Amino acid sequence: MNNFSATFEFWLMMYYGHKAVRLLDGDREKWLAEDRPLQQFIPTYPPTMYQALEPDWGRRASRSDVLRAFGKDGVLLIDARPADMYSGESHPTTKYGGHIPGAINLPAKMELASDGSFTGWRVPTVDQDGTFKSHQELKGLFDGLGITSDKEIISYCLRGGLFTHAWFVLTELLRYPNVREYDRSWAEWGNLEDVPIET
Repeated sequence: MNNFSATFEFWLMMYYGHKAVRLLDGDREKWLAEDRPLQQFIPTYPPTMYQALEPDWGRRASRSDVLRAFGKDGVLLIDARPADMYSGESHPTTKYGGHIPGAINLPAKMELASDGSFTGWRVPTVDQDGTFKSHQELKGLFDGLGITSDKEIISYCLRGGLFTHAWFVLTELLRYPNVREYDRSWAEWGNLEDVPIET
């Protein structure tokens, strides 16, 4: 398993201007395997007035941003969905299958239990224990796909959460300066009538 739900929350907190955000390297199973402490009660905190900050629009890409990226030198689109969704073979939750033209596939894999039920996602940026791969391995993975720090990168997946794992690696671990998340992702694009799709 991996902690992509945590990376989505990290992205969301950063999007709304929070700077003191940290991410545990490894998943819950690793924590339990190391016999680390767990809490058995729900903590309470005094009520407070939360003052939201202005969103950091530089972290997010809209459909218009994606459309403007077509054919633009130095801009890459990355699709983090499984290969069968990228190819259009499978599109269980959208009207159309395929991918945004020119997108590079960095495929996640579905993990299934012995009874065939979905248990989670496996992404190529983590080791078996849920910890991030080494800096050298991560750089090699992205360099091998032509995803380099001199590019503007717009990422997407099925609903905007899965790619945040690679977004975290690119922005926080490899320090790529220009990475945005198309958070409406294929859930929007795969249901539109007036946008290009490749299969």
